[in-house]
Amino acid sequence: MEKLYDSYGRLHDYVRLSITDRCNLRCVYCMPKEGLPFFPTDKVLSQDEIVKLIENFSEMGVSKVRITGGEPLLRTDVVDIIRRIKDVDGIEDVSITTNGLFLAKKAKALKEAGLDRLNISLDTFKPDRYNEITRGGSIDQVLEGIEAASELNFRKIKLNVVLIKGQNDDEVLDFLEYTRNHNVNVRFIEFMPIGNPIKMWKKEYVGLDNVFKICEENDFKYDPIELKGNGPSDNYQISGFKGSFGLIHPISAKFCENCNRMRITADGYVKACLYWNEEIDIRKAIPDKKEFRRLIQKSLDNKPLNHEMAMDEADKIIDKAPTWRHMSQIGG
Repeated sequence: MEKLYDSYGRLHDYVRLSITDRCNLRCVYCMPKEGLPFFPTDKVLSQDEIVKLIENFSEMGVSKVRITGGEPLLRTDVVDIIRRIKDVDGIEDVSITTNGLFLAKKAKALKEAGLDRLNISLDTFKPDRYNEITRGGSIDQVLEGIEAASELNFRKIKLNVVLIKGQNDDEVLDFLEYTRNHNVNVRFIEFMPIGNPIKMWKKEYVGLDNVFKICEENDFKYDPIELKGNGPSDNYQISGFKGSFGLIHPISAKFCENCNRMRITADGYVKACLYWNEEIDIRKAIPDKKEFRRLIQKSLDNKPLNHEMAMDEADKIIDKAPTWRHMSQIGG
């Protein structure tokens, strides 16, 4: 088996696969207020295309797959997709990122299909604020979904918290306290300038050092821990707490040098780097393993060492503009 490496020698064994660009929320950092025109059904990868694509990747050494969206639980065949991916030889870990609104109804079926891990987006515990951030979501549905999933012995449940200045950065302590009695990993994530005007992003960006400060102010003793998985977070556990917390800082402390992932959009493009516009259409090549591999390797050969350096590598980056896609159209 010839595995996938980029020009910097980074092994790529992890695929993030968006199975839909549709979402039932309009989160302020993910989608414009007016929403987005969603792809017609025939433009989105079919279930059979998805499975064949993963079979191709498995033969290239990929062993970890994360299902993303939009909101992946909106696809009526999501359970079948997960079951079939889990049955592919060589795939060892299948996870999903969801907003959690349908999780209470689908958690048991997802577990039975073989889903290993869950990431749930949750930026606040306050009902009114949640409704404002998501432009219409119900926090009670999400919390119900987390409780339902917590009873099913998934390998790990992570809560994704995008910190935005003046919006939810006053709730860090609430999230830390949540790990006292809940065996989850709360991941604080820096707000990224993807699909957002730079001026707005600079105004709303907040670093993650404040998390440690709040721990110290509340006499929380914490230690670094190792968590199995594919995430780029630095993880810690507060003494005596059941859960843990993690920090994902793509802006202040870039993790690009260890990047091992490729992203496949719902309409069948591979993006080797989340931030830049460069992407290659691989949909037509899915039935042709040789051509499929050629295109994937081409994408990796063009992958920059990190997103900040990309602008300096003019000969390497084909399209040096930031991605036109919103986060909901990439899958994070």
